[in-house]
Amino acid sequence: MSMKVLSIVLISVGCSTTIGVIAGLLIRVLPHKLNDIVMGFSAGIMLAAATAGLLSTSFTSNISSIPLAISGALTGAMIISLLDRFIPHLHRLAGIDFEEHKNGTISKSLLFVAALAIHKIPEGLAVGVSFGTGEIGDILTIASAISIQNIPEAFVIVAPLFAIGVKSPRIISISFAIAFVSIISVLAGCLLVSMFSGVLPFLLAAAGGAMLYVISDEIIPETHAHGFEKQSTFALIIGFLIVLAIQSLFGK
Repeated sequence: MSMKVLSIVLISVGCSTTIGVIAGLLIRVLPHKLNDIVMGFSAGIMLAAATAGLLSTSFTSNISSIPLAISGALTGAMIISLLDRFIPHLHRLAGIDFEEHKNGTISKSLLFVAALAIHKIPEGLAVGVSFGTGEIGDILTIASAISIQNIPEAFVIVAPLFAIGVKSPRIISISFAIAFVSIISVLAGCLLVSMFSGVLPFLLAAAGGAMLYVISDEIIPETHAHGFEKQSTFALIIGFLIVLAIQSLFGK
């Protein structure tokens, strides 16, 4: 059954980015208001996956796991913080006005691609690490949350790529490459928990901490920068509640 679940999860996580890109190709230009709502929704999904799916599990394993969980969450956040020195903020890049990109170069195109691909790594690891819990409800909750979240995240990056001259076939090819990164990250997460099952609370919390950092440092500030704070806030709440509903349906 675990192989069947893993196959479903890999297909879901891998295809979701491509679905988001195809949706972006159909719309192309995304106004700031809609961009902020979409990313607010994405933030809510990530927040629920990080807290209800990853961190809560890492803290409730047993009393001795609490120090591991705390140190893991802080480690995950610090790793993403260090990566911020070298990686552009994906959601800030995606939210720039369309006109500002018209004089862009191919190097800026690569910047977009690299940013999106690297941001898939902690998310994929989170899904893979969740297999260590042995609970199909936790696995499907986190995998569903990340898959749903991948769609709007990929969706909002299409317009800037168009603006700097990247053609539709190349954008679709890029989506396949990013999906591959997501799949490899999921498998890497599974490998980590199989090799280091004794520190499962640390690994779960590290994935959760990394996601919390991205939400607080990147997504929320960007969605609150254009005057649409209330709309993005309600979108966040809706995304959060959807994941809790998924978790309730799948059960523990």
